[in-house]
Amino acid sequence: MTPFFRVLSALVLGLALLATTGCDPQRISELQPGVSTETDVRERFGEPENVWNTDAGVRTFEYNRQPAGQVNYMIDLGADGKLIAVRQVLTPENFAKVQPGMPLDTVRRMLGKAAKVAPYPLKNETHVQWRFANARNEPQVFTVVQGPGAMVLRTETGPDLDAPEFKGGK
Repeated sequence: MTPFFRVLSALVLGLALLATTGCDPQRISELQPGVSTETDVRERFGEPENVWNTDAGVRTFEYNRQPAGQVNYMIDLGADGKLIAVRQVLTPENFAKVQPGMPLDTVRRMLGKAAKVAPYPLKNETHVQWRFANARNEPQVFTVVQGPGAMVLRTETGPDLDAPEFKGGK
């Protein structure tokens, strides 16, 4: 593929991602707890990245906006198929719940699919990262350092050095 077509493909993909995430607030505002149905959710958001089921009959649809976005949504539907809540899960409150010794599967269920997974075999660690914006709307990365057995060793939060602001953009 020629460099021109690579750039063109990247531009089209970037615009598609921007169009998808830019409409999320409007899509969310069109949904009403207790009224909207699974069909309404799927019409506005499409197929979920994952569906999580609970023993109580609640189903959670994951709508991932990583790696380019800074949000992940979990949409809860009751056993009756009606909307319970729409949650943006990449928040300091959720990050604080991630503790050493926790299985990474539990973290994945809490935060959705990560933006990036970087293995460090010599350290026997894997860094799993989610992009988000802090209260000042600055791009940040929440990192879970996973050790043997897919367990959380520690967490880290810092600037998102891959964001356009840090690469000469903005």
